Amino acid sequence: MSSLLGACYDPTGARYGVPTYPWRFAPVGYATRRQLRARGLRPGGQPVAAQVMRYHRGRKSGAQVAYLYRVDRAKPVRPMTSRKWGALALAMLARRTCPQCRITYSYCIPTSLGMCVPCAYPDEQRAV
Repeated sequence: MSSLLGACYDPTGARYGVPTYPWRFAPVGYATRRQLRARGLRPGGQPVAAQVMRYHRGRKSGAQVAYLYRVDRAKPVRPMTSRKWGALALAMLARRTCPQCRITYSYCIPTSLGMCVPCAYPDEQRAV
């Protein structure tokens, strides 16, 4: 085992406080939040059970960490209520409506502009 891979291997949790495994070497029965979500589950308030780690030159800390949760203790995702669906629809409507001209588009307004393209560049639209 290489020295970097060995530094990420701590199944007892003595070095980092939780059991730590190298990237892609987590034991069966553990999953990240995204993996749980893909299975229709959520952590459900359980503490972090383990972590996977790999060294990354681009990070200040030098390591990239993903927390793992136990799959057998995970709970099913709560279903969306009608109020949540309505709030989500209103939020998406606000993202598609230009605050200047109040036109609703079929796409989300660019956040870099803060308004629709015709309002952001009115001179260029007249020239065409």
